Amino acid sequence: MTTVTPTSNDEVKALEGPPAGLPDVATLANLANAFFRMLPGDAGDALPESPTGVPGAPASTLLAGSVGVPTAVPDHGSLPPNAPPTTSPGGIPSHGTPPRLAPASTTPTGMPDHLATGAPAGDGRMGGIALGVPEAYAAALPIVGTPPVSAPASPYYFLGDSGTSYAQAPQPGALDDRVTAQPFGLPGADDLRGLLAGIDLGYARSPGPTAPTADPRFYFVDPAGAATGSVPSLPQGAHPPFDVNAVRRDFPILAERVHGKQLVWFDNAATTQKPQAVIDRLAYFYAHENSNIHRAAHDLAARATDAYEGARNKVAHFLGASSAEEIIFVRGATEGINLVAQTFGKQHIGEGDEIVVSLLEHHANIVPWQQIAAEKGATIRVIPVDDSGQILLEEYRKLLTSRTKLVAITQVSNALGTITPVQEIVAMAHGVGARVLVDGAQSVSHMRVNVQALDADFFVFSGHKIFGPTGIGAVYGKKDLLNSLPPWQGGGNMIADVTFERTLYHQAPTRFEAGTGNIADAVGLGAALDYLERIGIENVASYEHNLLLYATRGMQTVPGLRMIGTAREKASVLSFVLAGYSTEEVGKALNEEGVAVRSGHHCAQPILRRFGLEATVRPSLAFYNTCAEVDLMVSVLRSLARARR
Repeated sequence: MTTVTPTSNDEVKALEGPPAGLPDVATLANLANAFFRMLPGDAGDALPESPTGVPGAPASTLLAGSVGVPTAVPDHGSLPPNAPPTTSPGGIPSHGTPPRLAPASTTPTGMPDHLATGAPAGDGRMGGIALGVPEAYAAALPIVGTPPVSAPASPYYFLGDSGTSYAQAPQPGALDDRVTAQPFGLPGADDLRGLLAGIDLGYARSPGPTAPTADPRFYFVDPAGAATGSVPSLPQGAHPPFDVNAVRRDFPILAERVHGKQLVWFDNAATTQKPQAVIDRLAYFYAHENSNIHRAAHDLAARATDAYEGARNKVAHFLGASSAEEIIFVRGATEGINLVAQTFGKQHIGEGDEIVVSLLEHHANIVPWQQIAAEKGATIRVIPVDDSGQILLEEYRKLLTSRTKLVAITQVSNALGTITPVQEIVAMAHGVGARVLVDGAQSVSHMRVNVQALDADFFVFSGHKIFGPTGIGAVYGKKDLLNSLPPWQGGGNMIADVTFERTLYHQAPTRFEAGTGNIADAVGLGAALDYLERIGIENVASYEHNLLLYATRGMQTVPGLRMIGTAREKASVLSFVLAGYSTEEVGKALNEEGVAVRSGHHCAQPILRRFGLEATVRPSLAFYNTCAEVDLMVSVLRSLARARR
């Protein structure tokens, strides 16, 4: 190993030795040179070389995003293959001519504005908070529940939408994986491990630093994402400790200002904000994969089809479905309920039959059943709730008869936050031969859902309530049940054959997806589920539970504030009214301080009227909210209360 002779005291300090467990600078440089020698083809043919040694770049070009290295590109010139390393003006050894790569320009998010054709040279953008889960945090995250792929899993979402490394070339004989972006042809983790295996990792150190660890490894070459040394190792399958500040950096809109104040987003029950991972995935789809799906013979159609169907697989896994064929893409939970009403309802509900709903339901889980009941001559029966807003199971039991054909129940109330005992409700309905639809719009972002464990016949949710795009959602239905139902819309994509005499339909799920679907947003939904799985839904549930308790205790100190919905089992919704103020006045006062809440009936008028109200103020929390934000809200409410004494 060549030793670089220091030329200054600063350089001596820089080369005294790396932290324990890491190779020295020269070893890293040798690794980098070996890495780039493995690149396919001659990268130098792509662009003419500028005087700086970077193609197309003027002298002293700054490489955006570089961290811990001089930003001016040194003039390396041409060196013979075995020439000793020179030293750049910044004191960093130069080991031969650098890879001839154009400096990547940046978009406002810090992402490259073009497809890379080689590895980044000194550019620190391959990781970091602009690209999803912060680098140190993401490094220890395992890939949870992604479909099987041929390439090794990566802890970074931007290296593969399904956990596939973009840098990993396809294995010989393997099928193309177009669910993710196409590979760049760079060496992957196996190649890096091979390089490390052939290099002596002994360290030439100055006296003083501690000896390296016995098993130096690096998270970026460990397929499990585990590491030793500076990156803490975790048990297999575990998530790192939840860090709300790290999570917040993944959501660019949280840096927004309203009336000159920092935005506090407490309107999560209406819609959730989107992490950079989702925003980038949507942009990537439109830049590199955009096409209609299933029918064309060209490559973009194959990419788009696989990305769309890959998202369906992710939804199936996330819900615990037995097959992706049980997942139908729709615009959201509302359209999903209408789909079930117009298929199952029309086929199985007749005159004299009964449909059971609860007093907690969103209008979207009331109105479609009223329409079917009016059309078919059926009856709607309503499960009552107690003064805390919880379902009265014994009263529900009394409503079930042989005439009950369907029970439609929310898992979490959007107006009160009540978590309903869905598993018991489903079992009791099945006891009388009824089917059950579960509205999961408010539950999927707060708790683990397994539709097979619930034994739900149908389950619906919306993507925009789970950190995904608007205009996309999903219906789960048991496969045999779905295939027994008629289509609800006609058109392209859902047909097997059409003549003027008759039409043959596909099986589920395609038979329920007439026309061009919302392809890009389905892919974005898949990215949102990936992100949430990497954070860990159990981590989310635990953090939000503690935050809900903190907020509840704080709000109870506000004179004249009445909480609406105090069930023992609640998700992160805090409906209230404040004496002396309309809900609109409270919402306006909070908004002036940057705090966004919902005021009104929340499309759930029946349950609010159960408590003698037409409207409430509804802060609703997510895992990126903080105690400091709660404190700000409580402070504003206390000020309002004092002003009306």
